[in-house]
Amino acid sequence: MGYGKVLSKTVTAIALGTAPLALMSVAATPAMAQNTGVKSLLGDASDNALDKLSEPGAFYADKAVRILLPGPLQKATSILRFTSKAGLTKDITKTLNDAAGRAALEAKPVFRSAIDGLTLQDGVGIVTGGDAAGSDYLRRTSGEELAIKVRPLVEKALGDLGAYKQVEQLGSISSLARLGGADISRDGLTDSVTDQALEGIFNYIGREEANFRRNPLDKGKKLLKNIF
Repeated sequence: MGYGKVLSKTVTAIALGTAPLALMSVAATPAMAQNTGVKSLLGDASDNALDKLSEPGAFYADKAVRILLPGPLQKATSILRFTSKAGLTKDITKTLNDAAGRAALEAKPVFRSAIDGLTLQDGVGIVTGGDAAGSDYLRRTSGEELAIKVRPLVEKALGDLGAYKQVEQLGSISSLARLGGADISRDGLTDSVTDQALEGIFNYIGREEANFRRNPLDKGKKLLKNIF
């Protein structure tokens, strides 16, 4: 039986209180040390991801995470360029991405809090999972909670940068207003940008996590050398 399976069964027994007392006292310490290492890995991965995405223009520059307008408006690039050149609107897509970057800068404690809630059993699953197992765990177990906490950050950034006013201008332009199915209300825009921003953040956390797993000592992660 592999180390991961043995450790998983041991941690499960410890967590349920069914392991022998002697085993609990011997096994708990390395298991807890491992979980501390996992939290450290994910904490640094999330910090690095948020630092990169909060750099000016980062969201917009990376097509894999670029924030777009909701629904059919995503494909209305030619019309948006026309309205921008005509002075009817500013570059709305860039404004949305700038707002996502501002929100990312403020989201560090939100993600750190979710990571601090990792249990021993969660840590085992992350260690024995794939390169982005930690990011996948956060998305699966804390995605909704993170969305609730990140949404106000996005809303404030959208307001500060004038995105809502720009979208109101779009709604008054008949060519765009006829594009049915696009929710360009204040709430609709906020929800869309929040969802897309979180997808981008999880994407970047996964990249950082994979890098730390491959090179655990690059960022001084001596503890992770034994874990992975």
